[in-house]
Amino acid sequence: MSGTALAGRAVIAGIGATEFSKDSGRSELRLACEAVLAALADAGLTPADVDGLVTFTADTSGEVHVARNTGMGELTFFSRVGYGGGAGCGTVQQAAMAVATGAAEVVVCYRAFNERSGERYGLGQAGRAMDTGADRAAYSWMTPYGLNTPAQWVAMFARRYMHEYGATGEDFGRVAVVARTHAAVNPAAWFHGRPITLADHQSSRWIAEPLRLLDCCQETDGGQALVIVSAERARDLPHPPAVILGAAQGSGEDQHMMTSYYRERISGIPEMGLVGRQLYAQSGLGPDAIDAAILYDHFTPLVLPQLEELGFCPVGEAKDFIADGHLELGGRLPSNTHGGQLGEAYLHGMNGIAEAVRLVRGTSVNQPENTDHVLVTAGTGVPTSGLILGAAR
Repeated sequence: MSGTALAGRAVIAGIGATEFSKDSGRSELRLACEAVLAALADAGLTPADVDGLVTFTADTSGEVHVARNTGMGELTFFSRVGYGGGAGCGTVQQAAMAVATGAAEVVVCYRAFNERSGERYGLGQAGRAMDTGADRAAYSWMTPYGLNTPAQWVAMFARRYMHEYGATGEDFGRVAVVARTHAAVNPAAWFHGRPITLADHQSSRWIAEPLRLLDCCQETDGGQALVIVSAERARDLPHPPAVILGAAQGSGEDQHMMTSYYRERISGIPEMGLVGRQLYAQSGLGPDAIDAAILYDHFTPLVLPQLEELGFCPVGEAKDFIADGHLELGGRLPSNTHGGQLGEAYLHGMNGIAEAVRLVRGTSVNQPENTDHVLVTAGTGVPTSGLILGAAR
């Protein structure tokens, strides 16, 4: 099935999440089950209706355990997508393909972890158990020299981007300010009621220059789930569906896992450009038709090249696009209206997909006008994925 043939065949009919915290006090399996049950209730369906599950390779809650503990029956489809946050939109692509081809009728995508109280991804490779896998072999070229953590890896890209295009720390800070402004009015956000100023960003401590504390996403305990069904079935369900107009994955040439330093140019994200080209081809839309965006913001510097790779502004001009207020509610491309991973929660981007559904439904706490088409991106610096969701008409 071509990507074009997939467009419009499946929809997101339900969303559900746990609370977002720093210490959930319960297992990751329980978080997954709570999120799945909440999403099914939102969709007007029951566990008995589910015949497919998709999650991340990094998720500790296996499909059979989620199925057993929520009361699901037989599963005809189950799949996992790798590369950390890059998997987010890829899970929806897998689910949409399953529904469109008849491999399953009701597929739930989920992600749950205790990323603050349990295994903290931000600590990177240091202290992790040794293994003999290819990933560890690749990291062995860096870890002996102190290049250990995601912030350190991204700092290398950020510094090169600054050198090439004249971006500054303040340009990165504006991304954080917008996210926290949106989070401040979102009751579900960890930083609800706590906006920041650019001065707050500039005075926050260094993590790995040029990244400051407020350039880095938070660590979160929680779970998020999405329910995918056919467009036909969604007509009988309670909420207006978010139609999957485009769903794509992309891995660029000479791709590494957050350390693609050997390309001729390291100030862009070519894998995101690949995803964007597929999304526009599948949906028949272009950047001008996108009304809002959910941009993966685990680190602020990587938001800028996303805007460029996706065609919202020329290369090197994202700093000006942001400074002109275009990511704000009244701007050209309202973005991360839930607060993003910087402000709401770090759920490997799955909470961002849920916000895109709310934008299409018209129920976001920061609802812009005219959100017929919303673009969503997954993790950056890794093999990644993306979505274009549309309102049902």
